[in-house]
Amino acid sequence: MQKIKSLMARQGLKSPQESMADLSPVENLRIPSKEELRELREQPIDPQAEQEIINSIEEVYFSNDSFDMVQHELEKLPPELNLQELEEYRDKLKRQQSAVSKKVADLILEKQPSYVKELERVTALQTNLQLAAVICTNARRQLSVAKEGFTEASLGLLANQRKRQLLTGLLKSLRTIKTLQRTDVRLSEMLEEEDYPGAIQLCLECQKAASTFKHYSCISELNSKLQDTLEQIEEQLDVALSKTCKHFDVSHYTKVQLAYKLLGKTQIAMDQLHMHFTQAIHNTVFQVVLGYVELCAGNADTKFQKMQYKDLCTHITLDSYIPCLTDLCKALWEVMLSYHRTMQWHEEQDTQENTCTPGKNDAAAAESDELVVDRGYVKKKLEHGLTRIWQDVQLKVKAYILGTDMSNFKYDDFIVVLDVISRLMQVGEEFCGSKSEVLQESIKRQSINYFKNYHRARLEELRMFLENETWELCPVKSNFNIAQLHEFKFMGQCRSPSVSPSRQAVSSSTPAQEELFLFQQYLQEGNPFEMHIEHKEEETEDVLASNGYESDELEKSVYQDYDSDSDVPEELKQDYVDEQTGDVPLKSVSRETIRSKKKSDYNLNKTNAPILTNTTLNVIRLVGKYMQMMNILKPIAFDVIHCVSQLFDYYLYAVYTFFGRNDMYESSGLGLISSRLRTTLNRIQESLIDMESVGEAAGVHGPGEDRKEKVPSPHLSQMVVLTNSGTLYGLAQRVVATESLVFLAEQFESLQSHLDTMMPAAKKPFLQQFYSQTVSTASELRKPIYWIVAAKAIDYEQMLLMMAGVKWDIREIMSQHNVYVDVLLKEFEQFNKRLGDVSRHVRIPLPVSNVLWEHCIRLANRTLVEGYANVKKCSNEGRALMQLDFQQFLMKLEKLTDLRPIPDKEFVETYIKAYYLTENDMEQFIKNHREYSMKQLANLVNVCLGSHINKKARQKLLAAIDDIDRPKR
Repeated sequence: MQKIKSLMARQGLKSPQESMADLSPVENLRIPSKEELRELREQPIDPQAEQEIINSIEEVYFSNDSFDMVQHELEKLPPELNLQELEEYRDKLKRQQSAVSKKVADLILEKQPSYVKELERVTALQTNLQLAAVICTNARRQLSVAKEGFTEASLGLLANQRKRQLLTGLLKSLRTIKTLQRTDVRLSEMLEEEDYPGAIQLCLECQKAASTFKHYSCISELNSKLQDTLEQIEEQLDVALSKTCKHFDVSHYTKVQLAYKLLGKTQIAMDQLHMHFTQAIHNTVFQVVLGYVELCAGNADTKFQKMQYKDLCTHITLDSYIPCLTDLCKALWEVMLSYHRTMQWHEEQDTQENTCTPGKNDAAAAESDELVVDRGYVKKKLEHGLTRIWQDVQLKVKAYILGTDMSNFKYDDFIVVLDVISRLMQVGEEFCGSKSEVLQESIKRQSINYFKNYHRARLEELRMFLENETWELCPVKSNFNIAQLHEFKFMGQCRSPSVSPSRQAVSSSTPAQEELFLFQQYLQEGNPFEMHIEHKEEETEDVLASNGYESDELEKSVYQDYDSDSDVPEELKQDYVDEQTGDVPLKSVSRETIRSKKKSDYNLNKTNAPILTNTTLNVIRLVGKYMQMMNILKPIAFDVIHCVSQLFDYYLYAVYTFFGRNDMYESSGLGLISSRLRTTLNRIQESLIDMESVGEAAGVHGPGEDRKEKVPSPHLSQMVVLTNSGTLYGLAQRVVATESLVFLAEQFESLQSHLDTMMPAAKKPFLQQFYSQTVSTASELRKPIYWIVAAKAIDYEQMLLMMAGVKWDIREIMSQHNVYVDVLLKEFEQFNKRLGDVSRHVRIPLPVSNVLWEHCIRLANRTLVEGYANVKKCSNEGRALMQLDFQQFLMKLEKLTDLRPIPDKEFVETYIKAYYLTENDMEQFIKNHREYSMKQLANLVNVCLGSHINKKARQKLLAAIDDIDRPKR
């Protein structure tokens, strides 16, 4: 209805035929009959009224085709029906139906031509469709024939060929999978052969192949298995890398590095390598120390395995300390050598890669850049690792050093420890340029502790030696020198394995040749610490041959007890001389030969061997030992040199105390002790000698701590007799003591340059002062020591008494000298003879004989002047007699000694000539010659000028003498 309504609204009314033709057979409208159509047509037509009727139709009638109009109208009826209303409503519905029917009829009639035309087209289309059906039937029949005859056969061949190709590829894949599954056997073989690069290369290729066939279900399991295998290879590779830390092998390390390069883990490998080196150091030192601790502990139940390394070091015994230290250093050397060779390998690889780098494409250039980054990382890591590795080594050795108290070590053992540590410090210096502060500090602590105890014991020992020393000559070779002693061997071994870093610095005139000397020398084999032990054994074997003794008997004589009062037999001495020089013994020397020699040479029966005692030799050995310690450990050089100076100081003080101390020095007026020597002796006494121990200065010194640094003053052995005139008051012992001190000073002088190089720059003034104020004063002790002999050897008092009995106011010139001159000369001859007797036992060097003669002559001349000054009356002839006596004395004296000029000759001659001076000249003489005493000058005035000048003039001259003497008082 809705369609009809809309159509009617658009088209307007048409003929009933057209309307009928347009109606669909599905419409629920009754088609009006011809009569009805005619009636409708005959009814008057009012389009507007008709349209109003249509518009009054309820909308519900146009809703849909399933609308039930009857039901709708019945539902609208009211409860109470009214016939009239019903009829009116019925008429209304009829009018509406009539209007709608008329409108539909009009539309049908209007569309009838179009309907006819469209029906003709449908008929033509039906005909065409029938023809097309026939054509399709024929085509299908022809296609069926073609399919059976050609397509099925040809395409079947193509399908079979494709299937064949697929199966061939599948077979190849299956074979590859089978090979992949069997690679684990080959990988195991390659790992056993340590072919890590090949194993990794194979594993990576297998993984690549497995990723190609990942669409197969069996491959997923194989892929995980290959990943596990690769991880296993990496683990074994890490173990192989750790092996290079102790024993570096070029081919082995090359394989490992190539393997890591294939994995792309070069940087990770370097990190792992440093961890392994750190672990290797810890494990190595722990196992070495643990082995010695368990060996020495025996069956002890102590669980050393669970101890910390530092605690373990405290259980090392004294006997096993040095072997354990040596093995420790050997093991650490192997680790550091492996690191050194590792660096060397990488440097060589860098050089080779740099020289073999041609032009590259972009991909190769990118890969090259990555390699450069890796090489740079490896280089920095290795350089940084040097210091880290050495620091670990130092800390491990430090813990070992400080774990034991070394204060009770034997000296040689302690020197071995210092030498080993010194060698280790040299290794460190060559390894990474380190000054080894950690090692130096730890060994310095031990050394200072050890050295204080050692030096204190040596000073006490030296005191004991000096108090038991009989000052007998120690027979040594004529060419003896300290370099022959075992303790000074180190000074001649500038290239020996035991050279210390400090010595290396001293002898670094060619640093390029010294660089990496140890790592170059022991690069392939050997160990510097093994060479150290062998070298020490060689030194020990060479000691007896280098000590300067000709036979076992003579060697024993050096160490024999010199407390014995029996001298060495004369025959032995003669044999000794023969062995040394081949000279004929003294008894075969003719008198003419003796006379032809210099009169002051008392060495005819002696070689020019150094004069020294067993104690001197002991001091020299101690100095050598101290220098060894100082040479090896430079930081305590000043402490050692200070102690060395104390050894010399104590020896010098002992010689002075034993043989040179005498109250007659001051009264002699000869200036026997210089101000420098006196200052030195006072300094030694204040700083080194413990005077409280002998009760000489109780309460003067500080607390007991100061006294620990001091030594009691030594006492001369009772076996040494210095009061016997027959031995010239112990001249032999005095010569041995004094000249041994001079010899000791000479040795110190020869060591000065070496000590100076060892001394810290800030402390060098101490060393210079020690040499200038102490060592150089050794020879000055000759004067006071030998003066005592000279003062007692000749009876000067007897000469004064004889001179007092001579009459000097004679009136005629005498041709004969006085008797006192002959007596004095006889005393000198006796003195000369005694010197000869002493020289048969001890060689008297020329400087000693000269000092003795000088003292004696000087004392004799001063005695002459004193005798002349005692004269009460004297004439000119008496003065001539004085000159005659003195000339006679000089003439005879010159035959006894070669000393020239005669000492104090002018002292006597000037005094005698002063007898002839006038008053004015005498006054000038008094002012210019203050060396004469007041008494001697007064005698000149009273005796010589007394008869020529008046009393006033004499008083004036005596007053001048008194003015000169007043400042002295």
